[in-house]
Amino acid sequence: MINIFKTTQDGLKEISEFQKGVWIRITNPKKVELEEFQKTLNFPLSFLLDPLDVDERARIEKDNGHILIIIRIPCFVEENTTIPFQTLPLGLIINHDYLITICNKDIKILSDFSKNNAQTISTDKIHHFLFKIFMKTSELYLKDLKQINDMTNEIEAELCKSMRNEELIKLLDIEKCLVFFTTSLKANEFVMERLSRSNLLTMAEDDKEMLNDVIVENKQAIEMANIYSDILSSMRDAFASVISNNLNVVMKFLTSVTIILMLPTLVASVYGMNVPLPFQDSPHAFLITIGISFLLSGLGVWVFIKRRFF
Repeated sequence: MINIFKTTQDGLKEISEFQKGVWIRITNPKKVELEEFQKTLNFPLSFLLDPLDVDERARIEKDNGHILIIIRIPCFVEENTTIPFQTLPLGLIINHDYLITICNKDIKILSDFSKNNAQTISTDKIHHFLFKIFMKTSELYLKDLKQINDMTNEIEAELCKSMRNEELIKLLDIEKCLVFFTTSLKANEFVMERLSRSNLLTMAEDDKEMLNDVIVENKQAIEMANIYSDILSSMRDAFASVISNNLNVVMKFLTSVTIILMLPTLVASVYGMNVPLPFQDSPHAFLITIGISFLLSGLGVWVFIKRRFF
């Protein structure tokens, strides 16, 4: 799907034809659409195809006056319950006349911008709009990181009650999300730092300040992701040790019970032999053997209690 937006006096409006100073939003397009669209603009087709690859890394590329910027954005995956958060590439193609965004999914950042009441952007200010997307991306990372932290706290509460392996697996899946976030944020930082140091974009002072703010926001997201990842890793190891220790306690208890039950069985087995035995002629032989069994069992319980096996 290809949509064209332009800022007017009434705000951001969708238009039907290409003009100077527009934002072209491409969402999950077909290759035929891209080939037809590329014929009207003088830049390589790879600029449109590369951002559609889910494994594409964040980078900057320039060709014939057009600049391709690829950043990684967070994405909540509803159909995948094991890894709730992943990252996707977002392609940004800019020159002096327009900004093109291309992604293989409808992402919240661009959906918010494309609303008719979006008054905070101007498609005529290409660089400012670009840095607005950067800023919203960093803010979305921070928001999702807080949501991941809330999910971690819920799983921690469940672990304190149940101590099952399922909760540990959930923690491992969340740790994978944090690895995705950390890797993508560092790649985005490289892109932003390169834009800040190079002369690829002709930026006004306001744009430079905004880009610096974006870099600071991105660094904060990286720091949060690293902190949450370290906490999660330590928590997972601690709970794994607790679960292992609980298993040892249960096994020790079951072993102690087995030994206690073995003592009466031993006495009964001995008196079940077809050989001469003490008290065999006594009318109270059964009560005596039962008494011996209880005595040995009681003695075993006392020894285990003294040694704190129970």
